[in-house]
Amino acid sequence: MAINDEGEIRELLDQPRRIAVVGASPNPARASNEVLGFLVAQGHDVIAVNPGHAGKTIHGAPVVATLANVEPPAELVDIFRNSDDAGTAVDEAIVHGAKAVWMQMGVINDAAAKRANAAGLTVVMDRCPMVEVPRL
Repeated sequence: MAINDEGEIRELLDQPRRIAVVGASPNPARASNEVLGFLVAQGHDVIAVNPGHAGKTIHGAPVVATLANVEPPAELVDIFRNSDDAGTAVDEAIVHGAKAVWMQMGVINDAAAKRANAAGLTVVMDRCPMVEVPRL
């Protein structure tokens, strides 16, 4: 299932990674916008996924329409979707070839986590990297 070990979570975030943020918003009032900016500031290679804003940038990160448009593939897919819709994003991350999926605070989908685990992905659920990095 989802990892809860702080060492494993730290390992996911302690080195620069290619991260796709699914559901990224250009609206500064949205959590996805703030977290995307935080990940960019941490030195990660961030790609925003939002079909309504494809071709633009958010905090300097390019925006693409779908996870399939992220080339080369992202290592980590950070999901800003509700718990039900997170399952679709997890399935896309599996097909995409991601190594890990991260479901944000309040996003819990055990069935999707099981599918991701079965496909060999690391899963983090109900956590936020912007909270975890300073804490760890």
